[in-house]
Amino acid sequence: MRIRIVDAFTDRPFAGNPAGVLVLDSPRFPDDRWLQQVAAEVNHAETAFLAPLPDDPDADWALRWFAPTTEVRLCGHATLAAAHIVGAPARFRTLHSGVLTAAAVAGGAITLDFPTAPLTRTAVPADIAPAIGAEPLSVHGTGENVGDLLVEVADEETVRALEPDMAAVAGLASRRGLIVTAPAEDPARGYDFVSRCFFPNQGIPEDPVTGSAHTALAPFWSARLGREDLTGLQASARTGLVRTALRGDRVLLTGTAVTVIDGELHA
Repeated sequence: MRIRIVDAFTDRPFAGNPAGVLVLDSPRFPDDRWLQQVAAEVNHAETAFLAPLPDDPDADWALRWFAPTTEVRLCGHATLAAAHIVGAPARFRTLHSGVLTAAAVAGGAITLDFPTAPLTRTAVPADIAPAIGAEPLSVHGTGENVGDLLVEVADEETVRALEPDMAAVAGLASRRGLIVTAPAEDPARGYDFVSRCFFPNQGIPEDPVTGSAHTALAPFWSARLGREDLTGLQASARTGLVRTALRGDRVLLTGTAVTVIDGELHA
């Protein structure tokens, strides 16, 4: 079976967020244990598995995403990687997030149409500050499909300097993890806000670039900055840019992707 590794939300290899992509021959997925074993072997933030849907009038592919330790409900960068492999336009039927679409745009980029994450302001948990090593300004829940706490901190420098206690982050209830964000220090650099994402409960201490997190970051920063179209920089070591466009209950996520490995899976 052919397997690719694609770097998503970047225009160059060895940046952005790597994802495994396997395109299956049958509309039926193999058993979940095998899917999880492959994702653990790939050992990137997510591996996307696509099965063709020749008889579905509303979707071209069934799409599932697996992190190294568990299946996930929504993944942006692996969807971008999948669309990069099968080509856009494409329609993906998912288990929890409905049909997601991918469209080709100018310059080789791809735009994904995702549901907007519902934001719910919550009291600041006492264990957030020691877990991330910074004082939060606000904390928001992000709904079931994203499943993170969005933590606002004072400035870009604070986000870049974070050295979280991963054991403490993992102990923060049963959520996927934390999105930590702040406004850009200088929007003239080409981005409006910064973020970093930490998911130790899914075997991902820090996710390089998280498309699904931007379905929450887009409404959060659009409300703060008064604009629907923004660009986010995920300030991980690999870095990546995600262009966001808030459209009511949908968020458009735009980025590019690069295939870095194309090989065979023998298991």
